[in-house]
Formats: sequence, structure tokens, C-alpha cells
Amino acid sequence: NIFGTRINSSFLNKLIMATINPYLTFNGNCEEAFDFYKSAFGGNFRILSRFKDMPPKPGNELPANLLEKIMHVSLPISQETILMGSDSNPMMGNVTTGQNISLSVSTPSKSDADKIFNSLSAGGNITMATADTFWGSYFGMLLDKFGIIWMVSYDSPQA
Repeated sequence: NIFGTRINSSFLNKLIMATINPYLTFNGNCEEAFDFYKSAFGGNFRILSRFKDMPPKPGNELPANLLEKIMHVSLPISQETILMGSDSNPMMGNVTTGQNISLSVSTPSKSDADKIFNSLSAGGNITMATADTFWGSYFGMLLDKFGIIWMVSYDSPQA
């Protein structure tokens, strides 16, 4: 029963059990913001990586002043929710407050990631096609036809 509506169990069995988490993008002050959020929610960062941790990409070198900025940070704020974020970079451009929030979808399989990614990108713009990444996720980003930024990923279980 969700919001007073009875849900058929066969309907639930057909759903992809994906998790959606907020993803915040900043213009250089991500670390300061996440230190603040950490003080408010408690806990510890699960991941904190910087742009200097990225493998070099000839022709797409980042300026030295960005190397210490946050490429990705994740802060668990409950058993179900992880607050994630990063600083913007020249390839992404500056962000506008209020338009710097994305939804990150974690799926139980690569095929589910592809299904959700392809469905959400219909009529929208793919900003990063789904592919295996250097950080170990199968990942893609898109802007849907309603202007919402989505990040879709699958993380294979560690052996």
C-alpha cells in the first residue's frame, strides 16, 4: 500500500529494482559543501576522488587548478540513500544553482541499465553513452526530453 493505493504483487515482480540518489554538481566548492553535509548528516565519505585521479586523456588535459577539485564524492545519509556530488570542469561548463541536481540510478544488471538509459534518452540528449569506465562502473549520462539530468549505472559485484 503506497499513498493509499493497493499495489498488485505481480506488478512489483515486473519492476526493475533500481535505486535513485541525488547527485549535486558545484562550481569548485564541492568539498566545502560536502564537509558541511557530512557535519549535518554524520557518517563518512564512502568515496572521495579528485580529478587528478583520472587517467590522462591526450587533448583533454584539465587545468592545474582543477586537479585537486572533486571528481566524485559519495556520502551515505541513510541505509537507502547516498548523497553524491562533484565539481564541474571545462568539459561540463559552469553550472547554475537550481540546475545542478541530477538523479543517479543504480541498477541490478547491465541490461537493466541499458533498458532504463535507452528509455529515458528517448527524445532527449545523450551526454555520455553507457560504457565501462575507469572507475569500474558501467555508466552513462543523459538529459531527458523534460530537461532532467540522469546518470545511469551498474556496479558489478566484487569477487
